[in-house]
Amino acid sequence: MGSELFSILLLIIGIGLGALVTFTILYLKKNDAYKKAEKILDDAKNDADKLKCELISKNEQEIEKVKNDALNELKEKKEELKRSEDRLLQREASLDKRDELYQAREANISSKEAKLEEDSLMIQNEKSKVDELKKEEEEKLEKISKLSKNEAKDILMDIVRKDMEMDINKYIKEQEEEAKLIADKKAKELIVTSMQRYSADISSDQTVTVVNLPNDEVKGKIIGREGRNIRTLEAVCGVDLIIDDTPEAVVVSSFDPLRRDIARVTLETLIKDGRIHPTRIEEIYDKTCRDFNEKILEYGNDALFELGIGKMDQALVELVGKLHFRTSYGQNCLQHSIEVGQLAGVMAGELNEDVTLAKRAGLLHDIGKAIDHDIEGSHVELGVNIAKKYHENDVVINAIGSHHGDCEATSVISNLVAVADGLSASRPGARNDSLENYIQRLTGLEEVANKIDGVSKAYALQAGRELRILVDPEKIDDLGSRKVARDVKKEIEANLKYPGTIKVTVVRETRAIEEAK
Repeated sequence: MGSELFSILLLIIGIGLGALVTFTILYLKKNDAYKKAEKILDDAKNDADKLKCELISKNEQEIEKVKNDALNELKEKKEELKRSEDRLLQREASLDKRDELYQAREANISSKEAKLEEDSLMIQNEKSKVDELKKEEEEKLEKISKLSKNEAKDILMDIVRKDMEMDINKYIKEQEEEAKLIADKKAKELIVTSMQRYSADISSDQTVTVVNLPNDEVKGKIIGREGRNIRTLEAVCGVDLIIDDTPEAVVVSSFDPLRRDIARVTLETLIKDGRIHPTRIEEIYDKTCRDFNEKILEYGNDALFELGIGKMDQALVELVGKLHFRTSYGQNCLQHSIEVGQLAGVMAGELNEDVTLAKRAGLLHDIGKAIDHDIEGSHVELGVNIAKKYHENDVVINAIGSHHGDCEATSVISNLVAVADGLSASRPGARNDSLENYIQRLTGLEEVANKIDGVSKAYALQAGRELRILVDPEKIDDLGSRKVARDVKKEIEANLKYPGTIKVTVVRETRAIEEAK
């Protein structure tokens, strides 16, 4: 019993000692932590004070810098405002001075207008006085001459008519004497006649194509039984076939060069094939047309590729290809259009304009020539309609319309196309315009007579050496016909250039027609 109490007592004492030791250890640790915490807080406080001082110093420096910058900027703004104010004052002074000048000019103009009105009134008064004096003088002249104004006019007209008759007779006599005295007139007439025939041959060369035959027996096959083959060829191809005594040759005639070329290839194919009858003619013609359509598209696409032009409507490409079969003064129209496109593109590049658009306008500037032989109208007008139909750029449309001066050019590219067109056409050897000049000379000769009132028809004959004029007998009498001849002669001598002499013949014919019933 006593040992158990002792053990319990020892246990209680051990527990108390352990608790005491534990409490002591914890108390010591707590005091040490408090000391460390106080040290950390002191260090942190010292660091914060130090950082605060640094930040305050730094902020003060930045504030000083911002303050200085603001002061400098404010100073610059004030100086700039002062300069602006000075400029405004100078401008205001200049405007005041200009206003004074305008007012002075207005006053000057007003004074001039007033003076002009006074001068106008003075001129009107003087004119009235002159008219009155003129009337008085005419009345005095009528009293002195004892003739009225109309009677004096009739007498003067009789004198002029007699003078004209004398001049005409003298002119005819001079011509007869000249024909008798100058022996080489006959030779000149022969030369001019030869020139006339030669020019006709040039004209026919541009409208006909000769197809060579292997032998003359083929002519019979081309004609066919009762002429059915030749009629079919002419109807299908739209051309005239001329079969005459020329050995081993047939002439294809048409003003459309494409149609003429298709007819030539069709006829050559039929001759090689040997089978010539209406059905075969239509088959070969259809095949040739298909081949030509592909060839035309190829010509058009080659032109686009050469110029570097982008997409274009297929129908428009076909029209471009058709230009290959057209010529102007002997110059191939497609080659001419490509040259114009290249030249316009080069010049547009130098001027910083749209090169592709300039090339497109140059290529299409003569597009109307592809159809001007099928549709009435100038190639310029037709070209503008085509470009509008296929929705081309307005610059292209204006370039087509203005390259011959038919309308005003509204862009730099339009002017460049007109310049390029002139360059391509005027370079040496590009065109042969002798036939055109010949036709224009004869046309101009006829126009001189046609513009006279009372002339019904006028014909230039003998290569332009004679102008025969038919007048309306109801409007022009015999004396009037002599006056027409004289007026035409003077007009030709004054305004036309011509070789040798031109004989002017006026024909006045009166017919009386009755029908017996």
